[in-house]
Amino acid sequence: MDLRHRVPPTAHDGVIHHPNRGKRDSSPTSSASSPKASDALPLPLYLTNAIFFTLFFSVAYFLLHRWRDKIRSHTPLHVVTLSEIAAIFSLIASFIYLLGFFGIDFVQSFITRASNDAWDVDEAVSESSPRPSPSTSITKLPPVECSLISQDDEDIVRSVVNGVTPSYALESRLGDCRRAAAIRRAALQRMTGRSLEGLPLDGFDYDSILGQCCEMPVGYVQIPVGVAGPLLLDGFEYTVPMATTEGCLVASTNRGCKAIYASGGASSVVLRDCMSRAPVVRFSTAKRAAQLKFFLEDPLNFDTLSVVFNRSSRFARLQGIQCAMAGKNVYLRFTCSTGDAMGMNMVSKGVQNVLDFLQNDFPDMDVIGISGNYCSDKKPSAVNWIEGRGKSVVCEAIIKEEVVKKVLKTNVSALVELNMLKNLTGSAIAGALGGFNAHASNIVSAVFIATGQDPAQNIESSHCITMMEAVNDGRDLHISVTMPSIEVGTVGGGTQLASQSACLNLLGVKGASKESPGSNSRLLAAIVAGSVLAGELSLMSAIAAGQLVNSHMKYNRSSKDVTKISS
Repeated sequence: MDLRHRVPPTAHDGVIHHPNRGKRDSSPTSSASSPKASDALPLPLYLTNAIFFTLFFSVAYFLLHRWRDKIRSHTPLHVVTLSEIAAIFSLIASFIYLLGFFGIDFVQSFITRASNDAWDVDEAVSESSPRPSPSTSITKLPPVECSLISQDDEDIVRSVVNGVTPSYALESRLGDCRRAAAIRRAALQRMTGRSLEGLPLDGFDYDSILGQCCEMPVGYVQIPVGVAGPLLLDGFEYTVPMATTEGCLVASTNRGCKAIYASGGASSVVLRDCMSRAPVVRFSTAKRAAQLKFFLEDPLNFDTLSVVFNRSSRFARLQGIQCAMAGKNVYLRFTCSTGDAMGMNMVSKGVQNVLDFLQNDFPDMDVIGISGNYCSDKKPSAVNWIEGRGKSVVCEAIIKEEVVKKVLKTNVSALVELNMLKNLTGSAIAGALGGFNAHASNIVSAVFIATGQDPAQNIESSHCITMMEAVNDGRDLHISVTMPSIEVGTVGGGTQLASQSACLNLLGVKGASKESPGSNSRLLAAIVAGSVLAGELSLMSAIAAGQLVNSHMKYNRSSKDVTKISS
């Protein structure tokens, strides 16, 4: 359905019609046409124009010749004959007509354009798009939300559509986030000509995202949340929420949790807890840049830098500074603990404090950027794979032989061989960076979205190497996942939204831990790793047993006729 932005005015029989204005009589007798310069003579337009064009250039030529003769004969120019007077009047008359014919229409075109700006949004459509003719029936735009019933709201919608009121300023001007979202949504539908039916508006707390999670909201997206578990991890049971639209993912992870539970559970260790930020600074020479590197890496200076860094927060604690050089540029990778917050803002403030402090001893230091990508955030990188970022976790379990056969429908030797050829050798051939696993990012993304984490950090948080080995004389399976950079938090950002907060509460890690700051976020990271362990175990078993295609055909395909549903 081709809905247009705004129905433009159409001209017919000298009358401009607007769809939302009162009806007007289009007959010639009742139409109030604007006066035109061509109405000066009761002649056809082309004859009138020809007469005045000829008159103008003829008398101009005549006067120029007369004035040239007067100059040659030293006759005063103000002495004119009767014929010259008539020529001057003819020149003035023809000039007035020509100015009226071209000038008035030119000015009127600007006046008309200014008055019809609100109706001419279609100018943004390409010239190849067909313009509606007077006889074409215009499809009605989607109706305004039923909640927009007041005239005040309707006036604001028009103001946004016309560009008078900025869409981003609605919350601050109205003081009502729900009303602002509704007005912005209605204005968006009118400007784009596209319906947002199906995108929910009601049932969401828009005040909770103001200045925190999302700008200029027009609704919210519904993502189903399933649960897998119980996951028996370190002696405790966890029911893991997973927000996803991929069929079979929750069911597969749930089967892995069942196998782990039947085998006595999994265990985890948080190897490291540190968030990083790496600014880039520049000097005039490489020698001077090296002096900064040596200064920062000197253990004697670390205590002073720690005091300066830790002023940014009562939870921020500087752990180390790693420097790398590229010519006269220095990349400073700061790492610190951040309590139960994911900690990007916290570490950035601490880094800024240190940079300000360093300006005293290095006044020639030019700070190019607070982030120089040596951090590295939201990008796959070897530094995160090797050094870690966020929480570095290893999780393991021993799956008994009978569980492998009864629950996973395969055998230990087949899993070990598949893991070596797929997750290790195959990934190496592909040149994978931190991707030595079957589908760790599937589980990480689902848990991240459910618990209010930054989904973009799935990139480095999914760095994972899956290892499988036959143990206990080859009867049982030892499986482990090592994930060096799980970036999670239980406070801040999307974790404070109602739905995400409920999922964190389900896991028992909601908010900040008062007894042991940082323990909730570390536990969440361990649960993510444990869930990945379950997902890896189940998917690898499905591939080894040849069940992958059949399971996806069962769980990831709908038998419903989508065309009938959409219609």
